[in-house]
Amino acid sequence: MAKTKPGKKDLESYTIKGTNKVVRAGECVLMRPSDSDKPPYVARVEKIEADHRNNVKVRVRWYYRPEESIGGRRQFHGAKELFLSDHYDVQSAHTIEGKCIVHSFKNYTKLENVGAEDYFCRFEYKASTGAFTPDRVAVYCKCEMPYNPDDLMVQCEGCKDWFHPSCMGMTIEQAKKLDHFLCSECSSDEDTKRSMNNFHVSPLSEPKVEPKRRKR
Repeated sequence: MAKTKPGKKDLESYTIKGTNKVVRAGECVLMRPSDSDKPPYVARVEKIEADHRNNVKVRVRWYYRPEESIGGRRQFHGAKELFLSDHYDVQSAHTIEGKCIVHSFKNYTKLENVGAEDYFCRFEYKASTGAFTPDRVAVYCKCEMPYNPDDLMVQCEGCKDWFHPSCMGMTIEQAKKLDHFLCSECSSDEDTKRSMNNFHVSPLSEPKVEPKRRKR
């Protein structure tokens, strides 16, 4: 009679080799790539299990970097931006190098300091088709691009839209010295209220999107 293989057991946590960092299901990790020249892969741990020989495996859901997606990296993608993919995998727990945090886009823009372990995600990505969810996001400025949290933007006191200094013919240094800002459309409106106290410089804490805002 054939012998049945001993079953696997689920683990609540795994301690990263050579560290005191503990990984649990639902947390995000950095995983060693096969090519040492590449940055570490980022994944969300879905499950941790061990076999009868105590070999620990992790079931993960991969995050893709923009350059790894079908469309590639675009101007509005942030340096620390990731896409949560529908690509699942099982990997040896020994390939985990460290832990990281993948923030929501809103929470990432509120960070005072972005650390090496901080990333953000605003899209889910279907690896087989290159489709994104959501497929439309708010766009800003006259260039009509989604917000890149790495880029400084200034807010118009009139229409409340956000603008890139370069699109307004300014340098970043000039934009930082502004006491108030009106876009070209609002500056031509003599009835626009000017308020020195309501001027903001990005990163924005909350996208200010009006119903008339175009989406792409």
